[in-house]
Amino acid sequence: MPFTPFYIIIYVMLKEIKKIEDLSLNAWPSHQMQVYDGWILRFSYFYTHRTNCVEQIGPSILPLEEKISYCEEIYRYWQTPCIFKISPVGSPDLDPLLEARGYEIEHDTQVMVRSLEDLSLTAHPAEPYPLTVRARTDAAWIDGLFCLKGGVSPIHRRIVPNMYAAIPKDEIAVAAYDGGTLIGTGLGILDRDTVGIYAIHVRDDYRRRGLASGIVSRILTEARKQGAAGAYLQVVSDNAPARQLYRRLGFRDSYRYYFRVRRL
Repeated sequence: MPFTPFYIIIYVMLKEIKKIEDLSLNAWPSHQMQVYDGWILRFSYFYTHRTNCVEQIGPSILPLEEKISYCEEIYRYWQTPCIFKISPVGSPDLDPLLEARGYEIEHDTQVMVRSLEDLSLTAHPAEPYPLTVRARTDAAWIDGLFCLKGGVSPIHRRIVPNMYAAIPKDEIAVAAYDGGTLIGTGLGILDRDTVGIYAIHVRDDYRRRGLASGIVSRILTEARKQGAAGAYLQVVSDNAPARQLYRRLGFRDSYRYYFRVRRL
């Protein structure tokens, strides 16, 4: 049957989604990973949902029920919740099976994208605080990020620096300071012709001063200088202030994913 414009649009959309899913998988390695029949089982002592979940990266041969049971055994051994990432490029049959087994939805996430073709390299938004830009994260940047996030467990303090060190792509590590105090972070990860925006954190008492906007803008500008043609980021769907900020910076909604979680 010949392609119609509708099928071409769907193909282009899924192709772009699959690209971003691949880029985001490259951008944020887990502490441990196992490959299982077209799935990757990721484990990082439940640091984040993304680094501690099952992701579908290829076609399955084994029955889904059998695979779900296997994953549950692995995560039970790891002593963390069993989490599956549900995205538009995964099997549509997986989600209802998980729901029937008592898995609940957590961290509904919106992926936003923008082109960098129209980004000006000469007109910069005002930066309310000095920003530093480095080619890689370092111990000071990671320690500052931990302070901004708060409540980081000892085991996460041990493994997370290694996860950042394992990122196999070029980086744009941005930090904001007030005097000698770190008050904001951001990380751009360059892959192919695209930059992913990660680790945007601002200290609570410095929010609503344009700092997050300045950090993201600096990452986009630096990425464009290095040849990036597009950008993506991931934001929790109910975080209306953040989504509004990113829209002001030229991002648009692309697709959503969420996690199915069961505590074993």
